[in-house]
Amino acid sequence: MRVLLQAHVDTEKANEVIRSGKMPQVMQEIMEAFKPEASYFAPDRGVRTMFIVFDMQDSSQLPPLTEPLFERLGAEVEFKPVMNLEDLQKGLSQIR
Repeated sequence: MRVLLQAHVDTEKANEVIRSGKMPQVMQEIMEAFKPEASYFAPDRGVRTMFIVFDMQDSSQLPPLTEPLFERLGAEVEFKPVMNLEDLQKGLSQIR
């Protein structure tokens, strides 16, 4: 299932990781774990935020994917099922 992860990153924790010079490594590890279809980074609600679209095969993926976000970046995390245009058209065709 295609899922959108929205992670609001704690400013102080992120500042510590940036100052330590480890942010590129942390981001690389996170991206390798998610294997995202797409990823975007922007301020949202006044904090650094990641938007990651990825394929979730099983809910058991949640702990290994989210724990690094909690532990390393103090993130608040939300998951939402999402569709691309092809998914939407397929779903709409089943309504009739």
